[in-house]
Amino acid sequence: MAKIGVEQSLTNVQQALREKGYDVVELKQENDAKNCDCCVVTGLDSNVMGMQDTVTKASVIDANGMSADEVCREVESRLQ
Repeated sequence: MAKIGVEQSLTNVQQALREKGYDVVELKQENDAKNCDCCVVTGLDSNVMGMQDTVTKASVIDANGMSADEVCREVESRLQ
């Protein structure tokens, strides 16, 4: 199954993705995203410093304003 990186504060999203069978990894530092197929972030600290360095080629989903179910659907659509 796909490996999904999820920010620490999104525990409801982590749980929902695990229930669907995904391998969920908490994103604590940038290296955690390296081997993920998709990453889910809160968007709260989006580009604070104006830097655009990337460490992954995976899709990044901004979960701001989305329910856990909506995030799961977005992950599934990005992985197809």
